[in-house]
Amino acid sequence: MLEGKAVAITGASSGIGEATALAYAERGASVALAARRSDRIEALAKRIEDEGGRAVALPTDVGDERQARAFIEHAYEHLGRLDILVNNAGLMLLGAVEGADTEQWRQMVHVNILGVLYCTHAALPLMREQGGGHIVNISSVAGRRASLGSAVYNFTKFGVTGFSEALRQEALHAGIRVAIIAPGMVETELLDHNTNPVVLEAAKKLREQVGTPLSSDDIADTILYAVTRPDHVAINEILVRPKGQQR
Repeated sequence: MLEGKAVAITGASSGIGEATALAYAERGASVALAARRSDRIEALAKRIEDEGGRAVALPTDVGDERQARAFIEHAYEHLGRLDILVNNAGLMLLGAVEGADTEQWRQMVHVNILGVLYCTHAALPLMREQGGGHIVNISSVAGRRASLGSAVYNFTKFGVTGFSEALRQEALHAGIRVAIIAPGMVETELLDHNTNPVVLEAAKKLREQVGTPLSSDDIADTILYAVTRPDHVAINEILVRPKGQQR
């Protein structure tokens, strides 16, 4: 069902984005890769091409509207169409609101919210013109349940969840399906930018409680499931946690 499809993926330099790109390419889709780390997506594109797939690396900061729009437009030009957009790029910078570094708030808003808006805004008319498509927005358990120490991250992910549901209602008239994928704890680099010892200790304790976290491949499989249902079926939201995660 993915042979000949064209897929644009943000945050493709590691983790869920990288795993999703590989999963799509293995199933015959062409992929456009966006991330700020150009060396990582160029290496990934080469790997896919070496394995017989088709990929293009497009270094992009999705929080910059001009770059986000250029990514979608260049993906369309290179691949000849745009069937699926996976808005995966994200930052998770945790900590208390009081005394926070507000630059970290801006970074999360730019990537987690504006990046989704900008890429989606550029993709919608292309998908409408070709008769349909699929937009997958990666939210989080944090987009459904707020927790101490993650207020601003919660703010961004609740925003993605609300935006996605309203977008679903708008886009269905153009034959465009919208899916929210909301993972629990996943073994990725998402926590690596946190240096606050309180945050790191809390993350360590959660990991001990959870046991085995989800892998990036687990989420890639979930994304593939959502976009490969029959044409009359729309998967609107999938919440997926590790078996041992309580909240």
